[in-house]
Amino acid sequence: MSNGKQLNKLFGAQIKMMFREKQVWFWNLFFPIILMALFMVIFGGGGSGEFKAKIAVVKQQSNATSDMLETHLRQVSVFEWKSEQPVSKEQADTWIKDKDVDAVIILPESENNKALQLVVNKENEKNATTQAIGGILDQFIQQTNFEVAGVQPTFKLDMNSVSNGSEDLSYVDFLLTGMIALSVAQGGLFGLVDMVEMRRKGLLKRLRMTPVKMGLFGLAGMMVRFVLGIVQIVILAAIGVFGFGANLHLDFPTLIVAFFIGALSFNAIGYLFSSFSKSLEAYMGMANIASFLMMFLSGIFFATSGLPEWLQPVTHALPLTYFVNGMRDGMVYGSGIATSEFWTGIGVLALWGAAAFAIGTLIYRKGKVEVR
Repeated sequence: MSNGKQLNKLFGAQIKMMFREKQVWFWNLFFPIILMALFMVIFGGGGSGEFKAKIAVVKQQSNATSDMLETHLRQVSVFEWKSEQPVSKEQADTWIKDKDVDAVIILPESENNKALQLVVNKENEKNATTQAIGGILDQFIQQTNFEVAGVQPTFKLDMNSVSNGSEDLSYVDFLLTGMIALSVAQGGLFGLVDMVEMRRKGLLKRLRMTPVKMGLFGLAGMMVRFVLGIVQIVILAAIGVFGFGANLHLDFPTLIVAFFIGALSFNAIGYLFSSFSKSLEAYMGMANIASFLMMFLSGIFFATSGLPEWLQPVTHALPLTYFVNGMRDGMVYGSGIATSEFWTGIGVLALWGAAAFAIGTLIYRKGKVEVR
């Protein structure tokens, strides 16, 4: 049989073997879709994108100062008022404890008292909404002081945003490309499950005794996982664009290089895991640990710059970090192919793949865990 016919038959057989495993369907298709949809609904696709904070105000005694402050506060557009009228401190405390409001503002009891009091739930003291409310109130007090003193501010702040990508870049685009990279990586990490079963049952040993060329067998498996990766990209991109309004700006040369090197590298890592796994459970355990660790440390959901400083070296050592950056260059930023940063990341990714493949091949050849 010619090499072409043998490769074609091996490819068809491995397609059937891969998609016969339920774990493959879940980890490579359903899990990324569910996770991406969840994060997009929460952070990117489920609302208007406008910040709102639910507020209650306490005015224990009506006076000129408290009346003026309440009038101005109710003009703050990002505050959503729990009650149109001031409430008692007891009622406000109940709302805070039950988390019916994000914060309570207590107005001064007398004209001579110029201090506002902000009350929040202790559990939410450090969250983003509380920090935003505090910043808004700081700005509110500063502007009120200027008005009372009759001072016209000399300086003002105009805020703009720029990006390596297009002007319509949003968190949805960021998350979509991260989830695509994650799903392709998981295709490699979890895609060698059939190899573990074949080794455990001694099928690989028998296969070596047949006219089948093991190089073609491995190439067929690689082609299967490449097809799976393309399917993942198409499905996830379609859901992101048509379901959540993602904006993609494809740079095909960058995307092809990043996908090709990334898919090879993560298949090599999966191959390494399979080489010293004595059982399906051991293999899935290692793949799960690697997947979840990289998932939260490689910039899938949030930029890695927000991670603690002591975690940054770990982030820069993980292959998924460079794969995510490469896929974003090819799908959103469109500037990777001509930059040294892109090729540095691709180089690190390729080193991971080469090292994993070399070690895995060595273990397979020695056959120390071969089940007979």
